[in-house]
Amino acid sequence: MTLEILRPDDWHAHLRDGEQLAAMVPHHAGFGRVICMPNLSPPVVTVADAVAYRARIAACRPAFEPLLVAYLTDRTTPETIAEGFASGAWVAAKWYPARATTHSEYGVTDPARLRPVFARMAEIGMPLLVHGEVTDPHVDVFDREAVFLETVLAPLVDALTTLRVVLEHITTAAGVRFVQARPQLAATVTPHHLWWNRNALFDGGLRPHAYCLPLLKTEADRVALRTAVTSGDPRFFAGTDSAPHVVARKEMDCGCAGVFNAPTAIAAYAQVFDEMGALDRLEGFLSRHGPAFYRLPLPTERITLSRTAWTPPATVAGDGGPVRVFLGGMPLGWQVGGA
Repeated sequence: MTLEILRPDDWHAHLRDGEQLAAMVPHHAGFGRVICMPNLSPPVVTVADAVAYRARIAACRPAFEPLLVAYLTDRTTPETIAEGFASGAWVAAKWYPARATTHSEYGVTDPARLRPVFARMAEIGMPLLVHGEVTDPHVDVFDREAVFLETVLAPLVDALTTLRVVLEHITTAAGVRFVQARPQLAATVTPHHLWWNRNALFDGGLRPHAYCLPLLKTEADRVALRTAVTSGDPRFFAGTDSAPHVVARKEMDCGCAGVFNAPTAIAAYAQVFDEMGALDRLEGFLSRHGPAFYRLPLPTERITLSRTAWTPPATVAGDGGPVRVFLGGMPLGWQVGGA
């Protein structure tokens, strides 16, 4: 069986920088547009930073169009955000709670300081992308998404009802309900949160390559995510959160969080939709819902997916060593192209 769809977009990916950027860019070739996360070190906080990062990506000759995002800090001004959006330097702004994930130490410590920024974004129609977790050490790590939604994000979006928000890489049934209850919200969902629940972290021993942030959650949460993405609701779309770390940085004391899924993401999504009996809704999730929310044109190119068994490589070469591939080394039932 083959399936032809509009070329997918990835609305959340980490390309890294330097030599790792050059090594990772080719693996995103299946996508037409890729939102390139700004949590570099130092991060993308100014228009000049965005222009420079775009140039470094372009030097790698990507097969996709890179879309840049501003990194919000406590010192970000409404003028900076509006200038970058108007110039096309970036398409959205990213809110990382300080110390929530990789290179988030520059992130927001008090969202109240950014209310003027959020108000300006609502005024100009600029999306706010949110890593939705609290960082309070007294909150259970598996509850941090739900607590963030209830105590931090709900007061903001219920007060600024015209602010368009993407709740990034949601992981819980609570996240699904939160988006469904508010028309100005959307959410990205990763392939690994659709494939795995938190048992994958401890399958026969500690599995560092299943460690990501936000963490994998319960089976009930995974089922809720699968149901949401295959429902046809246009506010759910693909964001892989592909995040490469070399094996040595994953398999160590205090290893890095992140799942590198760029080579297998499209196939993994297709297999989920097939298992859910929803292949007729796959193109919406991969190719239509995201552009509609971002108010960007639909893709014009098409790709073919085939229900053909293949085994992706277990690792690919990265800067400083191999990088483990999500679902690498195991047979998959769908692939991009094929016969």
